[in-house]
Amino acid sequence: MTITTEAELEGMKRAGVVVAETLRTLKAAIEPGVTPAELDALAGQVFRQYGASSAPRMTYDAPVNVFISVNDDIVHGLPTRRPLAAGDVVSIDVTPFVDGYIADAAVTVAVPPASPVAMRLIECTEAALEAALAAAKAGHPVNTIGRAVETEVKRRGFTVLRELFGHGVGRAIHEEPNVPNYYRPADRKKLHEGLVIAIEPMVSTGRSHRVKTLRDGWTLSTTDGGLAAHFEHTVMITGGKPLILTA
Repeated sequence: MTITTEAELEGMKRAGVVVAETLRTLKAAIEPGVTPAELDALAGQVFRQYGASSAPRMTYDAPVNVFISVNDDIVHGLPTRRPLAAGDVVSIDVTPFVDGYIADAAVTVAVPPASPVAMRLIECTEAALEAALAAAKAGHPVNTIGRAVETEVKRRGFTVLRELFGHGVGRAIHEEPNVPNYYRPADRKKLHEGLVIAIEPMVSTGRSHRVKTLRDGWTLSTTDGGLAAHFEHTVMITGGKPLILTA
């Protein structure tokens, strides 16, 4: 969506607050022995507190409040009852519907103690998001974001999962434009002030940039068993730094 009124901005900010509070709550609850299903139930409690609903459940009939992906699962992971163990890499993707508005963000954390490569992957993916945010300015082409992500990830020796994109968001989960995480010369469409997009690098320790869908029909995983990390913010484009709505 493109924000044109104060009411729309306030609506997106309310949705962003729910995202941020849910991520904060779930991150604090991650420890060995807790299950993704328990984390999903906890997310449902936060949603109810704010009068929010799961946008993936509403839009796609997803059987979850939030997606939780572990280790080589990248995104759209269905929360299981397998207890988390030390060293697991856990990505949480939160997308609530709040009074007509949708915001979207994700973080990845490692269950301590984590391996050095897992920590470097997480640091890389978060740094790639920061680089993308710095590039997301009105007047810049969309591919500026992908270039920033890809440059940072390659510099650190990891792999961008090229089949998974960021996207416009606001009134629906997935709106125009697509926001690739690598440089595509053809993506010359310009970002404009007020545009709301979800920027979300997804990165792997493996060598393949391809993904596969698991038998549950939802979970997307790396094809070579590489660990995956996912960071995301919903932002509003401005002439300078974007306004992060899910901080």
